[in-house]
Amino acid sequence: QVQLVESGGGLVQAGGSLRLSCAASERIAMRYAMGWFRQAPGKEREFVAGVSKTIGRTKYADSVKGRFTISREIAKNTVYLQINSLKPEDTAVYYCAADGDQLVDTIDVRRAAYDYWGQGTQVTVSS
Repeated sequence: QVQLVESGGGLVQAGGSLRLSCAASERIAMRYAMGWFRQAPGKEREFVAGVSKTIGRTKYADSVKGRFTISREIAKNTVYLQINSLKPEDTAVYYCAADGDQLVDTIDVRRAAYDYWGQGTQVTVSS
């Protein structure tokens, strides 16, 4: 089973940027749709962004469109989440996840669709 390790979180001021990384232990292209989720204190884990397993189609939650960009570096089996114009409400633990069951280029936004998860990386945005 694939193992995922996130990095890149930290404490930033509002308006700042971060790039989160998710390194997979095996090839992700053609095998896994990849997603980023986040969970704020006292809230449910929510979908943020996803990238499909073949052509790399992307999908975003409405709350982050225009500020977040998901990408993947196939040669490194790594997925990135570039976060710009950070807001205090972006404060959360960010998780990377892999979904091996999707056909072709579907991206599922449901947490239950993802089989493998990283340990998470904390992002804290100060006002």
